[in-house]
Amino acid sequence: MSIVKVIEILAQSDKGWEDAVQQAVTEAAKTVRNIKSVYVKDFQAVVENNQVVSYRVTTKISFVLER
Repeated sequence: MSIVKVIEILAQSDKGWEDAVQQAVTEAAKTVRNIKSVYVKDFQAVVENNQVVSYRVTTKISFVLER
């Protein structure tokens, strides 16, 4: 039987939401092994002078615990 743990990561990118999600996974992978999925819980954007300047995501990253 596998045990899966879920952590919540917030990430930001100037390029777009997809890049923000990748940033979350990349950062989590620095300290977590066996990442199996990422669930995007929330999207946000920062607007300055009527232009989107930054994209933010709240993610839930799932990984299998090692025995």
